[in-house]
Amino acid sequence: MLKSAPNRFKRNNRVDYSEKVADAVAHFWRTRLKQGESQGTTTGVRDTGGRRAVTGGAQLDGFIELLASILEDAGLPQHTIHKKKKTALPGYFRPTKAWDLVVVVDGQLLASIEFKSHVGPSFGNNFNNRVEEALGSAKDILTAYREGAFKPSQKPWMGWLMLLEDAARSQKPTRVSEPHFKVLKQLKKASYAKRYELFCERLVRERLYDAACLILSDRNEGMNGSYSEPNPEISFRNFATSLRAHALAFVNMREG
Repeated sequence: MLKSAPNRFKRNNRVDYSEKVADAVAHFWRTRLKQGESQGTTTGVRDTGGRRAVTGGAQLDGFIELLASILEDAGLPQHTIHKKKKTALPGYFRPTKAWDLVVVVDGQLLASIEFKSHVGPSFGNNFNNRVEEALGSAKDILTAYREGAFKPSQKPWMGWLMLLEDAARSQKPTRVSEPHFKVLKQLKKASYAKRYELFCERLVRERLYDAACLILSDRNEGMNGSYSEPNPEISFRNFATSLRAHALAFVNMREG
């Protein structure tokens, strides 16, 4: 049974998530550091480079738990919010894909969210991989929805969140190869931070995702929760507000 959502708005009906986002950022960097230090202490085998921290997982759990709490505050029962298990959804071009957070209420798919991070020193190839994965996932689930894979669900709310290391290499303008045609002007000399900003903005404007979020954080200052958001359109507040509004609309419809 769905429950009525409590009123938790502050500051002239604008929810302030800054402290909770800072906690999630600090959790990311501290967990990453801890995993990097402890990996291999049992087996004696350590992954090369920064991969030992990446393969540990769990760094973005702070963001997952934060959004899960926002959904619960909107009136969704805890058992409808799947964070670790039962997150696989059918696709159109592949049988299934495991998302990071999935909401299913009484057989209806309400939301699916992907959380990603990108830490240096490598930004080039990894950026392309993140872009291709996000585009492919959106096309896959949207086509599956069109083909009736989630009946009787209405279109699910879809979100994509990226935490990017704020570093000299991610902020430095980059060169592009133009052997045959000119690269689009906005992307030509854009840093990887700017590329991610434009990418997140376009994910939403092209209606591939309902909301996208880009958070920048320095690995040293981030240990204390320091972060920045380069574009209000793809801020965490906008992301969370859109998701909460979708959940509230669903709860109100079911209670009506």
